[in-house]
Amino acid sequence: MTIRARRLGRRRSTALRTAAPLVSLVLAASACGEAAAHGSVTGSVRAAPDSPGALAPGATGSLPGYSPTGGTSATTTLSAAIAASGATFTAPANASVVPPLAAATCVDKYFSAMTTAQRVGQLFMGGVSAARADQTQVRTLRANHVGSIMLTGRSTAGTRATKTVVDGVRSQADVVGGHRVGMFVSTDQEGGQVQVLSGPGFSTIPNGLTQGSWSTTTLRSRATDWAKQLKAAGVNLNLAPVADVVPASLGTRNGPIGRYYREYGHTPDVVSSHSGAFASGFAQAGVMTTLKHFPGLGQVLGNTDTTANVKDSVTSAGSASLTPFRNGIRAGSPFVMISLATYTKIDSHHLAAFSSTVIGQVLRTQLGFKGVVISDDLGQAVAVRSFTPAQRAVNFIAAGGNMILTVRPDVVPAMAQAVQTRMQQDAAFRAKVNDSVRRILTAKQNAGLLVCS
Repeated sequence: MTIRARRLGRRRSTALRTAAPLVSLVLAASACGEAAAHGSVTGSVRAAPDSPGALAPGATGSLPGYSPTGGTSATTTLSAAIAASGATFTAPANASVVPPLAAATCVDKYFSAMTTAQRVGQLFMGGVSAARADQTQVRTLRANHVGSIMLTGRSTAGTRATKTVVDGVRSQADVVGGHRVGMFVSTDQEGGQVQVLSGPGFSTIPNGLTQGSWSTTTLRSRATDWAKQLKAAGVNLNLAPVADVVPASLGTRNGPIGRYYREYGHTPDVVSSHSGAFASGFAQAGVMTTLKHFPGLGQVLGNTDTTANVKDSVTSAGSASLTPFRNGIRAGSPFVMISLATYTKIDSHHLAAFSSTVIGQVLRTQLGFKGVVISDDLGQAVAVRSFTPAQRAVNFIAAGGNMILTVRPDVVPAMAQAVQTRMQQDAAFRAKVNDSVRRILTAKQNAGLLVCS
């Protein structure tokens, strides 16, 4: 997300998430278990959602935690990711591979057992205060079956206190066929002025430019430590790394990224190698990451959090600044966040998050991304203020987006209702919703949040 600086002290809305009526349909004996649904991320998982490893152009590989078909091999994918970023890895002799069919069956069972309202709820990631969840907002998210949360605002309470907040949210997750549907619990833990969680157990993470001055080996090692801290706090998805390339000539005049030194560097190669190292380090600790903000916020002046009509008149579908995204996707990143700016050389008529050209043609077809497309904040950002909450949700899904991020839980009811209404009216839209739910459930399966025997 294009976050405002710590000095602004912006508190993202608090809230919570799901927990729905039991569905009387009981999963078969081989149905997914719930061990990981309580927050333990197993096996592979990494960035993306996440984890782009630094791959040279043309290289291939994948990171743990993601497989388009729902299958994942922690040893094979982690080995590829680490090798791509310059490290070495030896798989344990007894490492196991999860058959793609088993994972797909797990997703099918969850999907089939869900009500329409529960499926729609999986499309949302709602804001919850990192310091303390507001119970009114928690009830709103729970009533709407919201499937993932983002810890917002600022907390200096440390890992143990954060884990208590997270556990309270997870305990209210939706139940399907007697099993809780595991939740993605995310936050913005980039470093510098964009670090939601601090206090005992958390390191003070330097800003992106500082991280970009380190060797990739050093960054990968430290990122692993930071990821372990998040994991101890119950967080399994970091909304990072920043893959935006801010030209040196623009520097701090770039409102969303450069002003706060969030970029890893000023060239595609540096940003690609260091965003990949960051993601690879998180992969080793079993925490997912998210590439953001596609197709890049490095060439704009305004911050979409605080400014309307932010436009990029430089970036095209062939720009070198897409390299960090391309390499991260090749590495297996399961999540990519879409920006709220307009890219006049790609689609001058729509915000990126509402553009089927940006999402469908450039991201899906040209770059080959098969994971979960998550929006930047559609709840509070000034960039979308001219649209009603209902329009924001419907436009994003219609354009090919999958997960709606809103730091304001109070807009979820209108958004969810609008999605359900459009599903009843439009078969093509209904198919996009179902596809999105399956992508999200597949990512959860790959993250260890849906365990099937």
